[in-house]
Amino acid sequence: MSVFNAAEIIDMGIEKEKKRRDFYGLVAEKFTEKEMKDLFTRLRDWEDEHIKKFSEIRQGVEEDDTHETYPGELADYMKVLVEDRLYKEASPSEFAKNVKTPIVAIQYGMAFERDAILFFSELLPAMGRTNRDSVQKLIDEEKQHLIYLSKLKQKFQS
Repeated sequence: MSVFNAAEIIDMGIEKEKKRRDFYGLVAEKFTEKEMKDLFTRLRDWEDEHIKKFSEIRQGVEEDDTHETYPGELADYMKVLVEDRLYKEASPSEFAKNVKTPIVAIQYGMAFERDAILFFSELLPAMGRTNRDSVQKLIDEEKQHLIYLSKLKQKFQS
């Protein structure tokens, strides 16, 4: 099993947070209903705060040696995690084609939040002890975002 250094993990996380932030910003612009605009503007701002928090964590992390089980493993893994289908579809053109209703927008948001939880939870063991608590707090925030969206989805489906 590979051990990735914390700096690389945080860089991957920052890139994913930026894509989520940008997605939420696009959704906020798409909807004319105040409730939906406010919701996705708030989610965009929450992701922006996570970017700032991860950037602060990143500044205090040293560049450790990367341990790979085969040459290029880290690059392959980063590509899979950062450029998966979910994030490719967050481009403006794909967004315009796929997000037409509040439910669809919320479902995309829920998928992004689940991805963040899984990503950071899976990579948390590779983090140094000093940053684990901070990253765990951010994971907990992502869980709250998911719960928030789930409740909102139930409201729209009622």
